[in-house]
Amino acid sequence: MLRVIRKLKEKSSVQIRSTFLGAHTYPLAYRDDHNAYIQMIVEEMLPVIAKEKLADYIDVFCEKGFFNPEESETILRSGMHHGLQAKMHVNQLHSIGGIETGTKLNVLSMDHLETLHAEDINKIKNSGWKGLCTLLPTAAFFLRLPFAPARLLLESGAALALASDYNPGSSPTGNMNLVISIACIQMKMLPEEALNAATTNGAFAMGLGNSLGSITKGKLANLIITTPVSSLAYLPYCFGTNLIDKVILGGRFVA
Repeated sequence: MLRVIRKLKEKSSVQIRSTFLGAHTYPLAYRDDHNAYIQMIVEEMLPVIAKEKLADYIDVFCEKGFFNPEESETILRSGMHHGLQAKMHVNQLHSIGGIETGTKLNVLSMDHLETLHAEDINKIKNSGWKGLCTLLPTAAFFLRLPFAPARLLLESGAALALASDYNPGSSPTGNMNLVISIACIQMKMLPEEALNAATTNGAFAMGLGNSLGSITKGKLANLIITTPVSSLAYLPYCFGTNLIDKVILGGRFVA
């Protein structure tokens, strides 16, 4: 899959970034031998990924029954050693110490965060961590999980990004209009906050904030032009409706 993504990077005008998420779960053959699988990631997979330049990020699913904080740190440090930026799936179902690992390693983003206690938010606030909290509303919706406490995170000073988590298992939609709507309607974000989280902060969560994500002199002209709307608030209000009229990539109309 990473080799296919590399080919797409070479051919597409869209800015594409790839993530090595070998540490999402344990293959059946390693369910009872976690150390052997982690060793395989560190000693066999990552050297090849680095040599062939197959990924930009290293990610780990830090969760009960999957990779614990210590295992996550081992894998992330190895990826960082090979030049990959670190990200984490963290606090989706349980709070098991992944927040501390993410802030300690200064990961680029911590994604999910549906299960956050007051002490977790305080740890993010007081850690000095400068990364992004990426919230995934449609994943919580599809899995019937509580939504991440966006309002509390914002009030604590955290920087939020919004994403679709588009995947067949837990969020089979790439509809960012719906993501923004759920963030406003269910997670108490203001329209301006949600749009900022889905654009500028989304770019920073990918390490691309200096070249993408806002209409700014010197940045790449990747834009959408909507049909006429009465206000920014109409975008999340009219949930599920396609309000995109035209799409511009790299300064050229593509749709």
